Amino acid sequence: MIVEAIEANNPELRLALGGAATPVDDLDDAHRTFFRFVDEGQTIGFAGLETYGPNALLRSLVILPEARSIGLGRRATGLLLEQARAAGAAHAYLLTIDAVPFFADMGFEVVVRLDAPAEILATRQAESLCSSTAVLMARPI
Repeated sequence: MIVEAIEANNPELRLALGGAATPVDDLDDAHRTFFRFVDEGQTIGFAGLETYGPNALLRSLVILPEARSIGLGRRATGLLLEQARAAGAAHAYLLTIDAVPFFADMGFEVVVRLDAPAEILATRQAESLCSSTAVLMARPI
């Protein structure tokens, strides 16, 4: 699998995120980089990354329906963590409503929101785009 940086205005990215009911209102904001995951020449998913010094927020991880349930989500998450490390992050955070078990299997732990770094809590994802029922998770990179 390869990962390639793409622009936030990429129509395939917006279509995939919209289809997964993932927020798209802040895609053009600062600190965001988006990626396409390609396996055997086919796009299998997309993800975003926001970096704030030693902390990164993984966001908008979407594996296309035809590529789900065969381990590609784990590989894509690993590649996204590598991108975060390359950007200088030492800790990764994410917000999720229904993927807690998936990310727990990848070493993420649930974090009390008030214990998260201020820059993560100040993101549009944490402040307004993700529902208050979203779980904050973190892990070292």
